[in-house]
Amino acid sequence: MALIDNGIYVNGRRCFTPATLDETFEKLREHAGMAWIGLFQPSNEELDAVAKEFDLHPLAVEDARVGHQRPKIERYGSTLFVVLRPAWYVDATETVHFGEIHLFVGPEFVVTVRQAARPELGDVRQRMEQSPALLSFGPEAVLYSVLDQVVDGYAPVTAGLENDIDEIEDQLFAGDERVTRRIYELLGEVINFQRATSPLRTILEALLRGAEKYNTSEEIRARYRDVLDHALRIAERADSFRVLLENALTVHSTLVTQQQNEAMRELSEASLAQSEETKKLSEQSIAQNEEIKKITSWAAIIFAPSLVGTVYGMNFTHMPELDFEWGYPLSLLAMLGVAVTLWSVFKWRKWL
Repeated sequence: MALIDNGIYVNGRRCFTPATLDETFEKLREHAGMAWIGLFQPSNEELDAVAKEFDLHPLAVEDARVGHQRPKIERYGSTLFVVLRPAWYVDATETVHFGEIHLFVGPEFVVTVRQAARPELGDVRQRMEQSPALLSFGPEAVLYSVLDQVVDGYAPVTAGLENDIDEIEDQLFAGDERVTRRIYELLGEVINFQRATSPLRTILEALLRGAEKYNTSEEIRARYRDVLDHALRIAERADSFRVLLENALTVHSTLVTQQQNEAMRELSEASLAQSEETKKLSEQSIAQNEEIKKITSWAAIIFAPSLVGTVYGMNFTHMPELDFEWGYPLSLLAMLGVAVTLWSVFKWRKWL
């Protein structure tokens, strides 16, 4: 149902609780008081009826109809249009959720429009009805109370975000690989929180600047200043959270770079050690090859005389060379010549 709560207040006290908008408009005309209408996801017809009765500006009505507006304050004649973004922290998922409240504040009425189930404003109405002296200040007292409720609701959010940042710092220096994603996600929530809280300063300062012109009571002005002080502190906390998370990203990037450099250094050292080992193996292989060349060369030199000697050492009866007068010196000369020739060749090839 769109009409969540509806009351006609006279001198700070609830006198009537109309069941319909038409009845509300009728009672308000009959009695000099204030109408406080709470709407949740109103239909176009209901919103148009309220706009027609209180002469709401079409642009403001369209903003309330569509939703998804940034926090702001706009004045259309004697009517204020205020958009607020309440926030709450969900412990189970460690996330920040946001709502949206649209307020139309006129001389004799307050209309609140919500498109989301949270936050409810029943507590605000109940608290105000228990303070008729404050409620007697009229629609701006209701606006103050809603602002105060929204700003107070930011305190648990800042506590939750601060706890998350502390956990991120622990993850960061523990080398948790999931920390990068969490930093980015939390940074996005902090930025959204900044967008919800930062405009409150502009809203409250605008209300204070126009206080004298629009005859705002001194009591309400003092309460606006109190809410402004709280809002500024919340905004400063949100700014500090963003700085901390951006610094955490920088530190994380530095740590990752250091780890990469350390890994590269270890790889370089391993590569150098491997190169040194390869060099030693190559030198050993070259030395072995030189030794093999020398052994092979001397084996070849020795083999030639051995071959001649082996041939003439065979015990055959018919060997023509045995009767040759110069056979022995020629054989020695041949063995020496072959040996010298092989030695010269190997020496020239640097095998010896």
